[in-house]
Amino acid sequence: MAFVSGNIIASQRDILGLPVCDLGWADAFAFAEEVAGMPFGQSVITFLDAQNGNRMVRDAEYRAVLQRQIVLPDGEGVDIASRLFHGRSFPANLSGASFVPALLTYMARPMRVALIGGDTATLGQAAETLRRHAPWHDILPIADSAFAPAQSDEIMERVRAAKADILIIAMDGPAQETWIDRHVGPGHARLVLSVRGLFTALTAGVSRAPVGLRRRRLAGLSRFMRAPNLEAPLFLYHILRYRLSGVSAARGPAATAKAGSL
Repeated sequence: MAFVSGNIIASQRDILGLPVCDLGWADAFAFAEEVAGMPFGQSVITFLDAQNGNRMVRDAEYRAVLQRQIVLPDGEGVDIASRLFHGRSFPANLSGASFVPALLTYMARPMRVALIGGDTATLGQAAETLRRHAPWHDILPIADSAFAPAQSDEIMERVRAAKADILIIAMDGPAQETWIDRHVGPGHARLVLSVRGLFTALTAGVSRAPVGLRRRRLAGLSRFMRAPNLEAPLFLYHILRYRLSGVSAARGPAATAKAGSL
Protein backbone atom coordinates (compact mmCIF):
# COMPACT_ATOMS: atom_id res chain seq x y z
CA MET A 1 0.00 0.00 0.00
CA ALA A 2 1.38 3.42 -0.92
CA PHE A 3 0.45 7.05 -0.31
CA VAL A 4 1.59 9.64 -2.87
CA SER A 5 1.61 13.44 -2.68
CA GLY A 6 3.95 15.46 -4.87
CA ASN A 7 7.46 14.37 -3.95
CA ILE A 8 6.31 12.43 -0.86
CA ILE A 9 5.71 8.70 -1.08
CA ALA A 10 4.76 6.77 2.04
CA SER A 11 3.63 3.23 2.49
CA GLN A 12 0.45 2.51 4.41
CA ARG A 13 0.03 -0.22 6.99
CA ASP A 14 -3.13 -2.24 7.54
CA ILE A 15 -4.38 -1.56 11.07
CA LEU A 16 -7.62 -3.45 11.70
CA GLY A 17 -8.35 -3.24 7.97
CA LEU A 18 -7.70 0.52 7.72
CA PRO A 19 -4.73 1.90 5.74
CA VAL A 20 -2.64 4.10 8.05
CA CYS A 21 0.22 6.22 6.65
CA ASP A 22 3.66 5.58 8.09
CA LEU A 23 5.14 9.04 7.63
CA GLY A 24 7.82 10.36 9.94
CA TRP A 25 7.56 13.85 11.41
CA ALA A 26 9.47 15.62 8.63
CA ASP A 27 7.51 14.03 5.78
CA ALA A 28 4.19 14.54 7.57
CA PHE A 29 4.95 18.26 7.97
CA ALA A 30 6.12 18.58 4.36
CA PHE A 31 2.98 16.83 3.11
CA ALA A 32 0.62 19.00 5.18
CA GLU A 33 2.37 22.19 4.06
CA GLU A 34 2.15 21.10 0.42
CA VAL A 35 -1.57 20.39 0.70
CA ALA A 36 -2.31 23.69 2.47
CA GLY A 37 -0.64 25.58 -0.38
CA MET A 38 -2.51 23.85 -3.20
CA PRO A 39 -4.66 26.12 -5.41
CA PHE A 40 -7.49 23.57 -5.50
CA GLY A 41 -8.68 20.30 -3.95
CA GLN A 42 -8.83 19.30 -0.32
CA SER A 43 -7.26 16.70 1.94
CA VAL A 44 -8.61 15.64 5.33
CA ILE A 45 -6.12 14.31 7.88
CA THR A 46 -7.35 12.41 10.89
CA PHE A 47 -5.57 10.49 13.63
CA LEU A 48 -6.22 6.86 14.56
CA ASP A 49 -6.13 6.06 18.27
CA ALA A 50 -7.75 3.45 20.49
CA GLN A 51 -11.03 5.34 20.79
CA ASN A 52 -11.85 5.73 17.11
CA GLY A 53 -10.19 2.38 16.37
CA ASN A 54 -12.76 0.71 18.61
CA ARG A 55 -15.55 2.69 16.99
CA MET A 56 -14.63 1.66 13.45
CA VAL A 57 -14.66 -2.02 14.45
CA ARG A 58 -18.34 -1.82 15.39
CA ASP A 59 -19.49 0.89 12.96
CA ALA A 60 -19.13 0.10 9.24
CA GLU A 61 -20.25 3.60 8.18
CA TYR A 62 -17.61 5.21 10.38
CA ARG A 63 -14.93 2.88 8.96
CA ALA A 64 -15.94 3.94 5.43
CA VAL A 65 -15.55 7.59 6.46
CA LEU A 66 -12.02 7.00 7.75
CA GLN A 67 -11.13 5.20 4.53
CA ARG A 68 -11.91 8.42 2.64
CA GLN A 69 -9.51 10.40 4.83
CA ILE A 70 -5.74 10.37 5.30
CA VAL A 71 -5.08 8.57 8.56
CA LEU A 72 -2.00 9.07 10.75
CA PRO A 73 -1.10 6.96 13.82
CA ASP A 74 -1.71 8.44 17.26
CA GLY A 75 -0.86 6.62 20.46
CA GLU A 76 0.74 3.53 21.86
CA GLY A 77 -2.18 1.28 20.93
CA VAL A 78 -1.81 1.85 17.19
CA ASP A 79 1.95 1.35 17.49
CA ILE A 80 1.41 -1.95 19.33
CA ALA A 81 -0.88 -3.01 16.50
CA SER A 82 1.81 -2.14 13.94
CA ARG A 83 4.42 -4.20 15.76
CA LEU A 84 2.04 -7.12 16.05
CA PHE A 85 0.81 -7.02 12.42
CA HIS A 86 3.95 -5.81 10.63
CA GLY A 87 6.87 -6.50 12.98
CA ARG A 88 7.92 -2.86 13.41
CA SER A 89 6.79 0.40 14.96
CA PHE A 90 5.54 3.37 12.99
CA PRO A 91 8.30 5.89 12.21
CA ALA A 92 6.59 8.35 14.55
CA ASN A 93 3.72 8.56 17.00
CA LEU A 94 2.02 11.57 15.41
CA SER A 95 -0.08 12.66 18.35
CA GLY A 96 -2.54 15.26 17.11
CA ALA A 97 -1.97 17.46 20.16
CA SER A 98 1.74 17.58 19.33
CA PHE A 99 1.39 17.58 15.55
CA VAL A 100 -0.70 20.73 15.10
CA PRO A 101 1.44 23.21 17.09
CA ALA A 102 4.60 21.75 15.55
CA LEU A 103 3.10 21.98 12.06
CA LEU A 104 2.21 25.65 12.52
CA THR A 105 5.79 26.30 13.63
CA TYR A 106 7.12 24.40 10.61
CA MET A 107 5.05 26.45 8.13
CA ALA A 108 6.96 29.67 7.45
CA ARG A 109 4.37 31.00 5.00
CA PRO A 110 1.51 32.82 6.80
CA MET A 111 -1.71 30.81 6.72
CA ARG A 112 -5.32 31.55 7.58
CA VAL A 113 -6.26 28.90 10.15
CA ALA A 114 -9.94 28.41 11.06
CA LEU A 115 -10.97 26.67 14.29
CA ILE A 116 -14.19 24.80 15.13
CA GLY A 117 -14.84 23.02 18.42
CA GLY A 118 -14.63 23.09 22.18
CA ASP A 119 -16.81 25.27 24.37
CA THR A 120 -16.73 29.04 23.97
CA ALA A 121 -14.05 29.63 26.60
CA THR A 122 -11.84 26.75 25.45
CA LEU A 123 -12.05 27.82 21.81
CA GLY A 124 -11.02 31.37 22.68
CA GLN A 125 -8.14 30.23 24.89
CA ALA A 126 -6.92 27.76 22.25
CA ALA A 127 -6.96 30.50 19.62
CA GLU A 128 -4.89 32.79 21.86
CA THR A 129 -2.43 29.97 22.58
CA LEU A 130 -1.93 29.33 18.87
CA ARG A 131 -1.52 33.07 18.17
CA ARG A 132 1.25 33.28 20.76
CA HIS A 133 2.80 30.07 19.49
CA ALA A 134 2.88 31.06 15.79
CA PRO A 135 2.04 34.78 15.51
CA TRP A 136 2.66 34.96 11.75
CA HIS A 137 -0.49 32.89 11.10
CA ASP A 138 -4.00 34.36 11.20
CA ILE A 139 -5.95 32.27 13.74
CA LEU A 140 -9.72 32.48 13.17
CA PRO A 141 -12.09 30.95 15.74
CA ILE A 142 -15.28 30.19 13.81
CA ALA A 143 -17.62 28.33 16.18
CA ASP A 144 -17.63 26.23 19.33
CA SER A 145 -19.26 22.79 19.47
CA ALA A 146 -22.60 24.02 20.80
CA PHE A 147 -24.29 24.59 17.45
CA ALA A 148 -27.26 22.44 16.43
CA PRO A 149 -26.84 19.93 13.58
CA ALA A 150 -29.17 22.05 11.45
CA GLN A 151 -26.64 24.92 11.70
CA SER A 152 -23.79 22.90 10.18
CA ASP A 153 -24.04 24.40 6.72
CA GLU A 154 -24.23 27.90 8.18
CA ILE A 155 -21.03 27.23 10.16
CA MET A 156 -19.27 26.02 7.03
CA GLU A 157 -20.35 29.14 5.15
CA ARG A 158 -18.49 31.13 7.81
CA VAL A 159 -15.40 29.04 7.10
CA ARG A 160 -15.77 29.68 3.36
CA ALA A 161 -16.16 33.43 3.97
CA ALA A 162 -13.00 33.40 6.12
CA LYS A 163 -10.98 32.10 3.13
CA ALA A 164 -9.19 29.63 5.37
CA ASP A 165 -6.15 27.72 4.14
CA ILE A 166 -6.35 25.28 7.06
CA LEU A 167 -9.40 24.15 9.04
CA ILE A 168 -8.83 22.54 12.45
CA ILE A 169 -11.81 20.71 13.93
CA ALA A 170 -11.77 19.56 17.54
CA MET A 171 -15.41 19.04 18.48
CA ASP A 172 -14.39 16.02 20.59
CA GLY A 173 -17.50 14.03 19.67
CA PRO A 174 -17.10 10.31 19.07
CA ALA A 175 -17.88 10.73 15.36
CA GLN A 176 -16.54 14.15 14.39
CA GLU A 177 -14.93 12.55 11.34
CA THR A 178 -18.44 11.65 10.12
CA TRP A 179 -19.53 15.27 10.55
CA ILE A 180 -16.53 16.39 8.51
CA ASP A 181 -17.32 13.86 5.80
CA ARG A 182 -20.89 15.19 5.51
CA HIS A 183 -20.37 18.92 5.80
CA VAL A 184 -16.80 19.89 4.88
CA GLY A 185 -15.88 20.14 1.22
CA PRO A 186 -13.70 21.95 -1.31
CA GLY A 187 -13.87 25.70 -0.82
CA HIS A 188 -13.82 25.42 2.96
CA ALA A 189 -10.04 24.87 3.22
CA ARG A 190 -7.42 22.89 1.36
CA LEU A 191 -6.14 21.16 4.50
CA VAL A 192 -8.56 19.89 7.15
CA LEU A 193 -7.19 18.51 10.43
CA SER A 194 -9.52 16.42 12.60
CA VAL A 195 -7.93 16.40 16.06
CA ARG A 196 -10.14 15.37 18.97
CA GLY A 197 -9.07 16.89 22.29
CA LEU A 198 -6.71 19.44 20.74
CA PHE A 199 -8.22 22.63 22.15
CA THR A 200 -8.49 21.17 25.64
CA ALA A 201 -4.85 20.06 25.44
CA LEU A 202 -3.74 23.51 24.27
CA THR A 203 -5.53 25.28 27.11
CA ALA A 204 -4.09 22.83 29.63
CA GLY A 205 -0.58 23.28 28.27
CA VAL A 206 -0.29 19.62 27.30
CA SER A 207 2.04 18.92 24.40
CA ARG A 208 4.29 15.91 24.03
CA ALA A 209 7.61 16.23 22.25
CA PRO A 210 8.02 14.39 18.94
CA VAL A 211 9.05 10.79 19.38
CA GLY A 212 12.53 11.49 18.01
CA LEU A 213 13.13 13.74 21.03
CA ARG A 214 11.91 11.19 23.57
CA ARG A 215 13.26 7.86 24.75
CA ARG A 216 12.20 4.97 22.52
CA ARG A 217 8.83 3.48 23.47
CA LEU A 218 10.14 0.49 25.44
CA ALA A 219 7.29 0.52 27.93
CA GLY A 220 4.52 1.24 25.42
CA LEU A 221 2.25 -1.63 26.36
CA SER A 222 2.49 -0.83 30.07
CA ARG A 223 1.62 2.85 29.51
CA PHE A 224 -1.16 1.97 27.11
CA MET A 225 -2.84 -0.43 29.51
CA ARG A 226 -2.72 2.12 32.34
CA ALA A 227 -5.07 4.43 30.40
CA PRO A 228 -7.92 5.49 32.75
CA ASN A 229 -10.76 4.00 30.68
CA LEU A 230 -11.78 0.81 28.88
CA GLU A 231 -10.71 1.97 25.42
CA ALA A 232 -7.17 0.59 25.79
CA PRO A 233 -7.99 -3.01 26.81
CA LEU A 234 -10.84 -3.11 24.28
CA PHE A 235 -8.53 -1.97 21.48
CA LEU A 236 -5.94 -4.55 22.53
CA TYR A 237 -8.66 -7.21 22.36
CA HIS A 238 -9.58 -6.09 18.83
CA ILE A 239 -6.00 -6.16 17.54
CA LEU A 240 -5.33 -9.60 19.06
CA ARG A 241 -8.57 -10.94 17.59
CA TYR A 242 -7.73 -9.45 14.18
CA ARG A 243 -4.21 -10.90 14.30
CA LEU A 244 -5.44 -14.38 15.20
CA SER A 245 -8.11 -14.27 12.48
CA GLY A 246 -5.46 -14.07 9.76
CA VAL A 247 -7.47 -11.40 7.92
CA SER A 248 -4.52 -9.03 7.51
CA ALA A 249 -2.44 -11.66 5.75
CA ALA A 250 -5.26 -12.37 3.31
CA ARG A 251 -5.84 -8.75 2.28
CA GLY A 252 -4.62 -7.67 -1.13
CA PRO A 253 -2.92 -4.32 -1.90
CA ALA A 254 -5.07 -1.23 -1.49
CA ALA A 255 -5.42 1.52 -4.05
CA THR A 256 -2.87 4.33 -3.85
CA ALA A 257 -4.04 7.25 -1.72
CA LYS A 258 -3.63 10.73 -3.16
CA ALA A 259 -3.82 14.16 -1.61
CA GLY A 260 -6.20 16.88 -2.70
CA SER A 261 -8.61 14.47 -4.38
CA LEU A 262 -11.87 15.72 -2.87
